[in-house]
Amino acid sequence: MSKRRVFDINFPAPSPSPSEAQEPAPKPAPAEQRRGPMATAITENAEALKARAEAEQSIRAENDRLAHEFVRLKKLGLVVDRLPLEAIETSKLVRDRSVSRDPDLEELKASIRDIGLSNPIRVEETGDGGYQLVQGFRRLSAYRALYEETGWEEYARIPAGLVARGETLQGLYRRMVDENLVRRDISFAEMAQLALSFAQDPETDCASVADAVAHLYASAGRQKRSYIRHFADMLEMIGTGLKFPEAIPRALGLELKKKLAEDPKRAARFLVLLKHADPEGPGAELSLLKEFLKGTGEKAPAPTNGGKSLAKGSAKTSLRCVVPAGTVRCQAREGRIELAMERDFSTVDRFRLEAAIAAFFNALDDAE
Repeated sequence: MSKRRVFDINFPAPSPSPSEAQEPAPKPAPAEQRRGPMATAITENAEALKARAEAEQSIRAENDRLAHEFVRLKKLGLVVDRLPLEAIETSKLVRDRSVSRDPDLEELKASIRDIGLSNPIRVEETGDGGYQLVQGFRRLSAYRALYEETGWEEYARIPAGLVARGETLQGLYRRMVDENLVRRDISFAEMAQLALSFAQDPETDCASVADAVAHLYASAGRQKRSYIRHFADMLEMIGTGLKFPEAIPRALGLELKKKLAEDPKRAARFLVLLKHADPEGPGAELSLLKEFLKGTGEKAPAPTNGGKSLAKGSAKTSLRCVVPAGTVRCQAREGRIELAMERDFSTVDRFRLEAAIAAFFNALDDAE
């Protein structure tokens, strides 16, 4: 017989509250949350590798874009760096600037000292760590002069735009020429000399000076190209004897070319004159040119006056010639030539005088 428990009373279950009744039953955990640690680690590693690959692809695309942009800017000469002066050479291109004159170089140096170089030079990489100058010969000269004068490291490097390698020689010449065409102080003789050098360069495809002028100065007007060709012809005839051809003005150069073309023997006579005169400056050389044009060896015309000829000797050439013994004043006319200088010629031996006179006329005959 079992004993009955006294306090075993069955109470009814309490009804849920309204808030508890509205709460949904908890959902079972998803399958991935029920994965083990190894599966979770594999999934996370795969996601990390995918993100890394996407980041690397994005970096490569950005690098490619930057590389193409760098090449584009380099071709335009917009990539600028400060290059050491000793790394820049000027041998690839024949310069269209005369190295014997530059009256404005001091002004350019003063401007660089005050405000720096506002327009960088342009260079082409040579592949061996060096550079070849394309544009900016005066600016480079000014920097070199400033560094030589001051020794400051500030002038040891010059701002330079890097031109991409691979441009043709003709293209590099055009870059140099077009920059200087906008300047008013570039002389016709300098432009003509560049055309002569360009035509003679075996690495160019120009067979004549006319072709060189047409190619180099395509940006210039037709009349200006014609002047350059005339100056080039003049330099071909007497350019070797001129010390300051860049000082010759346009009108004088064109007149000189015309006179020389009329009689090729005049070029030989003028070269002899230049050799003996040896002018020390542009002014002296221009004076010789003008005097040569006034008395080019032609006889003066003999107009008549009432059936009578005018007296001979109306045409006269006067010049000064510098020789080691001093300055000789010379006057030449029809049938007569006078030489005068501060020297007592009566003390010179007669035979030496005869030999000197013979040599003088032999030189005149050879020139003709």
